[in-house]
Amino acid sequence: MSDATLTHHERRHATARTLLRLTIPAVVIGAMCAVLLWVIDEAAEGVTHVLWDWIPEVGGFDAESWWWPIIVLTLAGAAVGTIIRYAPGHGGYDSATTELVAPPLPLKALPGIAAALIVSLGAGVSLGPESPIISIAVGLSVWGLARIVPNATAGQILLVAGAGMIGAMFGSPVAAALLLTEMVSGAGRQGLLWDRLFAPVAAAASGAVVAMWLGVAFIPGNLSDYAGPGWADLYVGIPIALAAAFASLVGARLMPPLWHLLRRFPNPIVFTTIGGLLVGLLGAIGGPLTLFKGAAESGELVATAAEYSFWGLLFLAVIKVAALTVSAAAGFRGGRIFPAVFIGVAFGLAGHSLAPDSSLALALAAGAAGSILAIGRDGWLALFMGVAMVGDVAVLPSLCVIVLPVWLIVTSGPEMLVHGAKVPANAGHQPPE
Repeated sequence: MSDATLTHHERRHATARTLLRLTIPAVVIGAMCAVLLWVIDEAAEGVTHVLWDWIPEVGGFDAESWWWPIIVLTLAGAAVGTIIRYAPGHGGYDSATTELVAPPLPLKALPGIAAALIVSLGAGVSLGPESPIISIAVGLSVWGLARIVPNATAGQILLVAGAGMIGAMFGSPVAAALLLTEMVSGAGRQGLLWDRLFAPVAAAASGAVVAMWLGVAFIPGNLSDYAGPGWADLYVGIPIALAAAFASLVGARLMPPLWHLLRRFPNPIVFTTIGGLLVGLLGAIGGPLTLFKGAAESGELVATAAEYSFWGLLFLAVIKVAALTVSAAAGFRGGRIFPAVFIGVAFGLAGHSLAPDSSLALALAAGAAGSILAIGRDGWLALFMGVAMVGDVAVLPSLCVIVLPVWLIVTSGPEMLVHGAKVPANAGHQPPE
């Protein structure tokens, strides 16, 4: 019987059976994503412990000495460059040229991606795990499901695995659903949107639950000083969001030229080592708080904000923008969302220091939304992370208004992404064969 002869009721029953068959594989993939995130996180923590705790303790010096970040990040750059140069698959996609969810890579490329990501995260590079760890999850899922569910397409598996990892990282299936809505709705396929999101949301929910259980998901804030929407939200929140977005757009403008400048050295060992040296210098100037991916550091900054002046907070934000720009351009493997959170938090705290009677929760949410909107170019993610930063959905109505003028500026601004890049095969931009 052809689809044309089926009644609407029969088509819905057939769709329900298809979705049911996808549920168990999707849940398994989501759980796998959470475990993978935990493994990568634990490995990176081990690298951090060795480089920032054990070696300084054995050597009898302070890890916060100005020269130590320079040594650590320079050596990390050389290590990542060596992985890109010699590992099968050359470390996967260059994160500066890749969207959050990219086409699947072959199984042989995945260990190199994992190694480059672990070194980058553990050494303190200003990038998060997002795009590389999604590549690993997608590659493993395509390889595994091709043997278990041969009828599943690579596109379907990519969406499910991407959603599973997004759910695990951000601790919520809502984040995955919001991020994938634009991707799925733009595919031009017929049918209900939720039919196409069903399996990805199942994977995201599974990933979020397991990641929360393992303690590796993003933990929302818990600020309770927001009294409800008011006019003050706009004249405090909009300038904060615009300032965070503007600084992030400066980084986005500078990243592609810096990427091309560094690629004048065809050997990735050279350009990642130079990048590591530059990130280390920025870490020496800004201190350890401006290194690493920025999630834990954001919480630390909020807790110690009283120790900083307005200019001190602004300084940290600018250094983090520079560190993110260099890290992304230099060939390190990682994502840009978590560093954007730190940038937004720093701008939010700086703005709140000028208007101490305003809501701290709103200031942080506005700053995070502004920087993420400029760097991630996704309004849904900006709104979600803004709310998640403070753990209070009451800020959402004001935040929806605050992001509107920001988007008008961001939409015509530069992207923190290198388009049409042409690099040597061993630099890890093209999908490995």
